[in-house]
Amino acid sequence: MENSQNVIKALNNFANKEKTKILMRFFKTGEGQYGYGDKFLGIIVPIQREVAKKFKEISLSELEKLLKSTYHEHRLTALLILTYKFPKSSETEKEKIISLYLKNTKYINNWDLVDLSAPKILGEYLLKNPQKIKIIYALSHSKNLWEKRISILSTYTFIKAGQFSHTLKICKTLLLDDHDLIRKAVGWMLREIGKIDQPVEEIFLKTHCKSMPRTALRYAIERFSDKDKKIYMNK
Repeated sequence: MENSQNVIKALNNFANKEKTKILMRFFKTGEGQYGYGDKFLGIIVPIQREVAKKFKEISLSELEKLLKSTYHEHRLTALLILTYKFPKSSETEKEKIISLYLKNTKYINNWDLVDLSAPKILGEYLLKNPQKIKIIYALSHSKNLWEKRISILSTYTFIKAGQFSHTLKICKTLLLDDHDLIRKAVGWMLREIGKIDQPVEEIFLKTHCKSMPRTALRYAIERFSDKDKKIYMNK
């Protein structure tokens, strides 16, 4: 039976000290930065995906141990395994995965951990279980940066399904958030709506562009024509 130590051993074979230095800078691990204190092994994501696929039959209890690791790559690999497990799981097992995910949000503590897991786990679950949608609204009001990002990124699944209302409501909730990573996420999700239905995005922007942070607006209008970009930025 596979366990968390087997996964750790497999990952450690690919540790790279030079990449560790790069990743620590990239994920802002300096004092006062959002990733402060995080540890890295220097393993690229494609390798983590391969390891995750190899160990996707590991139990949830062992995955939880991995998710609580001090090493970033251990946590990301645990989350990647969950994304592989989730679609093929029974409804009962999916409930357990969601419970595990929500119970351990404090370990899903960087933007890549959120972005690679929230849409494929929580987003997929809520799309099929709309009666549980209050989960992401509660997260959107959290004081925790990563829970707020989980709330908005989970709606990416809804956007792909042509459903925009939850994204727009959470964008409104988070619109004036003071953290750059939330502003970027809001703008990104608005841009994704615009890829499918630009008039819907523009209705939101026409109402909120004067008050929303410039970072969010720039992300939201990234695919607009230069002329339209100037119009919105000048507003």
